[in-house]
Amino acid sequence: MTGIAVAGLAGLLVLAYLVTGLGVSTLVIGTLLALVPLAVVLLAVGWVDRWEPEPRWALWFAFLWGAGASVAIALIIDLGVQLAVAFAVPGSGPDEAFQAVVQAPIVEEVAKGVGVLLIYAFSRSHFDGPVDGLVYAATVAAGFAFTENILYFGAALAEGGAGELGSTFVVRGLFSPFAHVLFTACTGLLIGVGARRGGGAGVIGWFLLGLGGAVALHALWNGSLAFADAIGLYFTVQVPIFVGAILLTVFLRRQEVRTTRARLAEYGAAGWFSPAEVEMLATPAGRRQAKQWAAAQVPPRTALMRKFIRDATHLAFTRQRLLHEVDVRRAAADERALLTAVAADRAALMR
Repeated sequence: MTGIAVAGLAGLLVLAYLVTGLGVSTLVIGTLLALVPLAVVLLAVGWVDRWEPEPRWALWFAFLWGAGASVAIALIIDLGVQLAVAFAVPGSGPDEAFQAVVQAPIVEEVAKGVGVLLIYAFSRSHFDGPVDGLVYAATVAAGFAFTENILYFGAALAEGGAGELGSTFVVRGLFSPFAHVLFTACTGLLIGVGARRGGGAGVIGWFLLGLGGAVALHALWNGSLAFADAIGLYFTVQVPIFVGAILLTVFLRRQEVRTTRARLAEYGAAGWFSPAEVEMLATPAGRRQAKQWAAAQVPPRTALMRKFIRDATHLAFTRQRLLHEVDVRRAAADERALLTAVAADRAALMR
């Protein structure tokens, strides 16, 4: 909760900056328009996160870090660069091409990536693999893009009126709502790979590797807008990358389903679940039927069934962690707590 408070405070400071720079009316218009791509991204993140939902507090921290802390870091460093250049060469300003292709990708991806790394560090039990990393990274990126879009939309309205605002909204809100998600997803996925392989200090190496990919993609995107045929590169490079990201996400989701079934089957063999329960908890069709059954009870038991499914899925991935975990004692404690929880869930459903 302290992390959420710190990230929220950073968000309030950024809000004050936006009010000062744009004015209240322009800020409101920019915010309303920025909600459109934000909603698209969050709906996609929700779909990815359905199988093993992450805790709400962690997602709130991720969003607030992206919308507040990472933006504040980027703004502070940008101000520092401007002051340094002005001091070194009076009357001059930073090179725009350098800012777009070098400074922005490095600073922004580091600022966002640190947020994902903090979630791993302080919520290890909820960071089981690449899909978790993707969800957290996408949520951080969604927050960052939301604030950045407010800035861009507000500046477009103030400088060019409705026409400039409309074209900026089409480019940023409709053609590229997932740009920041794609960049930062590299960092989150690789942290997740490190977590799946046992965690520990080795995760830092995976973080740096993913960060390199995020910076490279970000630089490619900004460079295409600054130096090349942006439309041509959009369809020949960016769209294929986006399609590849979708295919990778679908593959990882299916891998999660297979992992859940395999691990719960092991608990089933030990007597913790019946074969029917494994089928119910570890397959999409089984979960749908279970929720339908729960909704038909009087009174409805949908919330109880959702908790049973959630705890069982978390148990499966805790078992997966035990196969690779450096800190086996912590993972074993999580396993014991979850075994107690699923037994209580089953009893509550059958009451």
